[in-house]
Amino acid sequence: MDNKKRIVVVGLGSIGRRHARLLKERNDVAVELFELDTEAIAGALKEIGDIPVHNSFDGMLATRPYAVVIATPHKLHAEQTIRSLEAETHVFCEKPMSDNLCDAKRMQEAAEKAGKILAIGFQLHFHPGLMRLKSLLQEQIIGNVLHTHVRVGTYITLVNSKSRYQRRQHGALLFDYAHQPDILYWLLGDKPTAVYASAIEGGELEFSSNPNVVAITCEYNSLLLSTIHLNYVQMPERHEYEIIGDKGWIVLNCNESYLKIALAADGQIRTESFTVDRDALYRSEHTAFLDAAEGRRSPESSANDGLVSVAVCQAAFNSWKNGQCEKVAI
Repeated sequence: MDNKKRIVVVGLGSIGRRHARLLKERNDVAVELFELDTEAIAGALKEIGDIPVHNSFDGMLATRPYAVVIATPHKLHAEQTIRSLEAETHVFCEKPMSDNLCDAKRMQEAAEKAGKILAIGFQLHFHPGLMRLKSLLQEQIIGNVLHTHVRVGTYITLVNSKSRYQRRQHGALLFDYAHQPDILYWLLGDKPTAVYASAIEGGELEFSSNPNVVAITCEYNSLLLSTIHLNYVQMPERHEYEIIGDKGWIVLNCNESYLKIALAADGQIRTESFTVDRDALYRSEHTAFLDAAEGRRSPESSANDGLVSVAVCQAAFNSWKNGQCEKVAI
């Protein structure tokens, strides 16, 4: 036990419980929890087993854990991350890095000042379909990429939400799916310079959010255009990517676990299949985080990387509100 690294999972919603459950599997980690909601604590202990629970955030930090996993509501990420870094603790913060760019920059500055690792939880970097897609793009198999399109439709997120914060928080859809601007940056290595977003709330649905449908267009300095479609309407959910190059195209369907690769040279469409174990994505990002904390690699998603997706989400939110194209402030 004494040789294990103490990691405290902060927040016991579904994502926090998953982190705690999977970290507990490791033989190099001692998992502890911080949560004030007694019902959430009881549910987590029933699922995960009997492990230490802290009832004071400052008291927890005073015990000097090796690292904390921040899995609380978006609005708490900045304060809890900064306080943890100031306590000289490594931080793994779930996406989005923050619900606003100003606080995200404060988090980045705190990490640099503390000299500790701040990693952002974009577990889709370890998705086998997306990893294969990135490999194909690096090989330039479809030539120069001219357009990318991402679609995520997921009413089930609202159905499964315990707090229903999406109803109260305007623009929750944009920040809940900060994954998508992050993935485009990760795949393409290019940051958008401007964003235009249009959005609505509609439909006769039991659960909703304002907006529940959004269309985002991203412009770049290069000859590239990206579009992102997000909705809290579709069920069963959809999660897809389309990449168009001047020598072919690729479609990734994450729901049905296939890639379609079409090359103009031979006119053929090839299909590749893959399997996804969602827990494996989290296990991989835990290993990457701990390896980064030990200096064996750089963070998979650093604070600098996390700022890009927050900046895009912030620009999209502002564009939705004012009806204007917004520059990406990073």
